[in-house]
Amino acid sequence: MNNEQLRNSTIFPLGEKVKANFIGDAYLQMVFTDPTPLNTAIGNVTFAPEARNNWHSHRVGQVLLVTGGKGWYQEEEKPARLLQTGDVVNIPPNVKHWHGATKDSWFVHLAMTPGETEWFEAVDDEWFDKL
Repeated sequence: MNNEQLRNSTIFPLGEKVKANFIGDAYLQMVFTDPTPLNTAIGNVTFAPEARNNWHSHRVGQVLLVTGGKGWYQEEEKPARLLQTGDVVNIPPNVKHWHGATKDSWFVHLAMTPGETEWFEAVDDEWFDKL
């Protein structure tokens, strides 16, 4: 497995295992939750290889800051994009998307998420295996 050192996350604690709206082993540690002055939450998300979240959208948008490993980001009806340490993804409001680890690498990102998230269907194994 690539980036095995990320099993314990990066600079923030691993956090608690996420059970809803994810496939595989993913962990969340909230880093910032005070609604003022930025009106956003920041979560450190650590994905084991093959872990990913379901399709979802954010009413206000989202920013991902990749802090370790390799992962995927995909917007609906667009090709998946490989993400690596140092990448930044600016997700527009109400755009249906998903993100998660590659098949053979751990993946960690900070997610800046103001507003609400709407969850949809899972990214199925058959489709994911083709990446």
